[in-house]
Amino acid sequence: MKYEANTPNEYIAQLPQERKVVIEKLRGTILENLPNGFEEQLSYGMLGYIVPHSLYPAGYHVQPELPLPFINLASQKNFIALYHSGIYAEPAIMNWFKNEYPNHCKRKLDMGKSCVRFKSMDDIPYELIAELCTKMTPTEWISLYEKNIKK
Repeated sequence: MKYEANTPNEYIAQLPQERKVVIEKLRGTILENLPNGFEEQLSYGMLGYIVPHSLYPAGYHVQPELPLPFINLASQKNFIALYHSGIYAEPAIMNWFKNEYPNHCKRKLDMGKSCVRFKSMDDIPYELIAELCTKMTPTEWISLYEKNIKK
């Protein structure tokens, strides 16, 4: 779903109450566990956790004026989406996440390349997401991004 917002708080304020509670909890989980250096902002119409230009002046290769994205969090029509670029770019993290997921969640993993979809608001593995957030520093993400993604 598309929300007209300029800040993360404005984005959250527009959500239906049941989504607001979940997004706020996920936001808190991400902010508490991301390594220093990542910053929160509205990014692509979603909550975004990025590497700022102060750490990576080159920015995102598709649009260098934008900072390098890392995680995005969105309330979509039928699910909550967590986009994690590190999962997509680092097979070891992908494998770890897929192996750990059943230990934290009763439902089958619904995942695309970098998108984890949560259709049930009552079955989100917050502890697993917290641990996922700790797996990569901004410096490690920049290095992996330059090696694997930036062309």
